[in-house]
Amino acid sequence: MVAEDEGALRRSPDLLHLHEAVATLFATQGDWRRAYQHLRSALDIARDGSLRDALTSSYNRRYLDERLYGPFDRQPARPLGIALVDLDRFKRVNDTYGHLVGDRVLRRVADLLQEELPPGGFCARYGGEEFVLWLPGVDARHAVRIVDAARLRVARHPWSELQPGLRVTISAGLAHEGADAPAPPERQLRSADRLLYAAKRAGRNKVAYHDAQSTQLITHSE
Repeated sequence: MVAEDEGALRRSPDLLHLHEAVATLFATQGDWRRAYQHLRSALDIARDGSLRDALTSSYNRRYLDERLYGPFDRQPARPLGIALVDLDRFKRVNDTYGHLVGDRVLRRVADLLQEELPPGGFCARYGGEEFVLWLPGVDARHAVRIVDAARLRVARHPWSELQPGLRVTISAGLAHEGADAPAPPERQLRSADRLLYAAKRAGRNKVAYHDAQSTQLITHSE
């Protein structure tokens, strides 16, 4: 599914120009209904492209901000998990193997993060080597399993096929809110940020979250 989405994204400039050309053709023939349909399609493609990260094809910070600070649309109320993910020691990857390899790592990590997300979930590049996972409609345990599975996919990926000796891991902080007491998503992201730093301090390649019963910090490692 991810590969298909990326392929569509790469073809979007061609599709955009095609819809614009067809719209112009129909307009010259006086077929305003069809011209309008193709213009709407062109606008949809253009908008989707403006919400995608150019390097990784995941959603970008603009799209994430729309979800974080836009209308509170979780109606009816349902649980939501937000995870902030960071590549461990990514500067070392760039310094050792170069920025072109670093870019390939970012693209592949984004692909791995976008696997097995729940319906309505998405991955967005937050900035640099940080990504956000938006996990709606899942309880806390399920959210932990999703994020930890993503961590394992990255850790177990055959990175040495890209460059001998290359190893890539991620750390993540996960904040979850139940449907009975929803919190503003931006507050959840701040909580996820604090938990991410806890995962880093605990040794990296970990997922940190608060257990609902003990309210203690728990880390999962490989």
